[in-house]
Amino acid sequence: MNAERIVRIVAGFFVMLSLALGAQASPLFVSEYFLLFTAFVGLNLFQSGFTQFCPLNNILAKLGVKGSC
Repeated sequence: MNAERIVRIVAGFFVMLSLALGAQASPLFVSEYFLLFTAFVGLNLFQSGFTQFCPLNNILAKLGVKGSC
């Protein structure tokens, strides 16, 4: 599994988890402030598309996970 795939899986998991914890209709609701985490993940994905800077990708590289190329 390459780093790009891991980043997508982790980002998707964080979005789904924060929506489950932040949406009032969810049985797992804790606080609507978890929706700010959803926005943070989305903003990070957006900026990394333009700048090629992704903190998780850098961490994975230091752990020895191969990139997509």
